[in-house]
Amino acid sequence: MEKRKPDTAYHTVARDDFAAMIDVGRYATRSSHFEEIIARTNEHFWNPEDPDYINYAEPLPADTPIVPLEMVPELQSAVADKLDEKQRIELANESARWSVSNILHGEQGALSLSTSLCDIFVDPGAQEYAANQVREEARHVHGFSKYISARFGGQALPVGDTLGVLLNDLVKSDVVYKKLVGMQMLVEGLAMGAFATLHVKSPDPLLRRLCQLTMTDEAFHHKFGKIWAHATLPNLGEQHHQEVEDWALECFNVLLFNLVNPEQKRLIYAKFGLDWEWVKAAVLEAFTDEDRRRFMAESTDIFRTLIKTLLKAGIITERTRPFYAAWVDMEELAREGDRMVGDDIAEEGIKYLKEINVGKRHIVRKVA
Repeated sequence: MEKRKPDTAYHTVARDDFAAMIDVGRYATRSSHFEEIIARTNEHFWNPEDPDYINYAEPLPADTPIVPLEMVPELQSAVADKLDEKQRIELANESARWSVSNILHGEQGALSLSTSLCDIFVDPGAQEYAANQVREEARHVHGFSKYISARFGGQALPVGDTLGVLLNDLVKSDVVYKKLVGMQMLVEGLAMGAFATLHVKSPDPLLRRLCQLTMTDEAFHHKFGKIWAHATLPNLGEQHHQEVEDWALECFNVLLFNLVNPEQKRLIYAKFGLDWEWVKAAVLEAFTDEDRRRFMAESTDIFRTLIKTLLKAGIITERTRPFYAAWVDMEELAREGDRMVGDDIAEEGIKYLKEINVGKRHIVRKVA
């Protein structure tokens, strides 16, 4: 792979190199890569505290699971035989609580990582984009915190081991490609798949609306990652590109086999009198690699979305293609074009927000 001249839009410096930020020549060297994304920020403004956008008082119908029972792996195994109908719904809701809690932790990770990008991007346009993303990720933390309070009446559950380690590594890393590939592609790709799945399948109207509003922001974050990849990856030498490619594959495999493993969710089983190791064995017996392939055939599957993200970004080459082809039809993904799952949902949400935002003044009223 021939190495080309690096794109200056992605030039970075050490976090503590503030002198580079006040270099007088820097202010006049602004890339145009991000102007459209920045200019469209107001199109997808929403406020979790304003019921015109989202009403957290909207009730969940009685005896309704937050996610369909068929979406809960434990209930497709021998675990279901040990529970009555009410307990199955309760387990589905606890599983949803765990998933939404980890979405919340992921949003906090994205907020912290975007903040760190503001410290290292030299290009003023890239820095402004990152600052906008900080604001939007903070809105998501706000929104999902309110959802957990509204539906579960308490705190979020602790982050799963796999996601917690990945987020910690991404936020603390000084390697720029790990931040951008790791967060803007891997984590955001997973998030877009998860939000699309919940928006389509959840019986909870509040969760569906929250996911759609979040997707109106995340679609732009995902686009930033693709812009970075298209401007940067072709400029890497073969060895550096392979380093990025191999790291992405390593992360994919860790997430595929561990992200929703019952061991990650072990703290939710005790209230049902279930030993987590027995649950893990039951799920492993019922859930095979062939089941994984069948689920990945669905357009909203989170891992299918992740593979497509990496493929369209040029991170997957013939070197690593066979590893992903073991799970999905790579030719089918290539034929689908650049549109991602959730793009239509996000665009519908933006139209909804435009109608609300026309003439709406964004003010904070003091509580008497």
